[in-house]
Amino acid sequence: MTLIPLISAIMTAPEATIAPAGAATLSPRNSYGSDHGRHPVAALLAVGLPAALVVAVALSPMIMEAPPKSKPMQGTLIELTKPLDPPPPQPTEEVAPTERTASATDAVKPVIDINSLSDNRVVEGPVVIDLRPIDPGPPARPADPPPAPRLVFAELDPRYAGAFQPDYPASEQRREIEGVAKVRVLIGTDGRVKAVELVSTDSPGFFAETKRRALAKWRFTPATRGGVAEESWKVMTVRFEIKAA
Repeated sequence: MTLIPLISAIMTAPEATIAPAGAATLSPRNSYGSDHGRHPVAALLAVGLPAALVVAVALSPMIMEAPPKSKPMQGTLIELTKPLDPPPPQPTEEVAPTERTASATDAVKPVIDINSLSDNRVVEGPVVIDLRPIDPGPPARPADPPPAPRLVFAELDPRYAGAFQPDYPASEQRREIEGVAKVRVLIGTDGRVKAVELVSTDSPGFFAETKRRALAKWRFTPATRGGVAEESWKVMTVRFEIKAA
């Protein structure tokens, strides 16, 4: 762009002349400004050349930097196989659903409690095991204590029944007094009477005769507890009556 003003200045600059000092300066004859009629070509060049340069510069292609070339990528060419076309769909035949009939196996399926099976029991056919939780039943109560040994009371030995009645007191017999004597006797493990206590009596003579007879003649089968003989108390009643002759 700097060439246009430079060329224009060269074409339009007048020829320089050196004149002595003090003398009047005269224009040269062949200068651009001395005679406009004689230099039409120069005037045309002075005006047209800059315009031509401007047009040429304007129409000249712009200088553009080429983009940097990228380095080509290197790799391995892998050939991909073309997928096979899927086979055409085959026509399907509509099959009517068959009705399922219940067999003997499906009709009856016995439910057997697993807890009721013993080791030596054989179950034939299909078996459905009942896996429901086992009913524990009512809560267990504490075990009852063992029963106490059975007590068997002492009884009069029938072999000595004839020696049971005491003698009638003579004083009560003369006065014709009748009555009873109730005593409590302690029977030992051998069946003999070890002690006699008065409970009630109608006469002291009745008690005296009863006590003497009990200690001497009465015999009992001793009381037992669980089969083991033990001492026991027993109440006995003796009746005194006067028999007619």
